[in-house]
Amino acid sequence: MSDDANLHAEERARDLIDAQLRAAGWEVASLDQMNPFAPGVARREAVLRRGHGRVDYLLYVDRSVVGVIEAKPVGHSLTGVEFQSTSYADGLT
Repeated sequence: MSDDANLHAEERARDLIDAQLRAAGWEVASLDQMNPFAPGVARREAVLRRGHGRVDYLLYVDRSVVGVIEAKPVGHSLTGVEFQSTSYADGLT
């Protein structure tokens, strides 16, 4: 599979996840579009502290981080994701 094919799949997944989040009442935005005063914001591709990576979505309620969403391909095993999740929790400022 080429990088272009992977990117296209990621874009399609992002569109689907964005639509699902909006349907659930979240405002979906990139950092430069984000309204920090909205009651529920799903911020796309949030960079965490150095060495802790980037999450697909960082969830804010009343300007406080309440969770993250890390998208995985259908069929991807969640075994081993615990390390990634711990790194994300440690990387929040």
